[in-house]
Amino acid sequence: MDENEKHYRVVISQHANGRMWKHFYFLARVSEKAAEQLLNTMLKDIRSLETLPMRNPFYESSYLPENKYRYLLSAQRYRIVYFIEKAESTVYVEDIEDCRQSY
Repeated sequence: MDENEKHYRVVISQHANGRMWKHFYFLARVSEKAAEQLLNTMLKDIRSLETLPMRNPFYESSYLPENKYRYLLSAQRYRIVYFIEKAESTVYVEDIEDCRQSY
């Protein structure tokens, strides 16, 4: 199978899922419609990792192992942090960060 045709299973960690909902509920206090749109965009972007998850750059940070984690920007301000386990054909979403905040 060609690497471009390969499909990956996507697993969202409990931490990343909690952060996604935290962002949703925070925005829902201002606009339920905007919060639903944010959630749909994030989930669509996460599902896109089923194909070609290596298209995104490595996430360089002093607190992460070098060349392990990648990130995908979602809704212009959220960083979906994940790593790929090629042997298992699995993408593990580990965190969803608001790029406007310092971590």
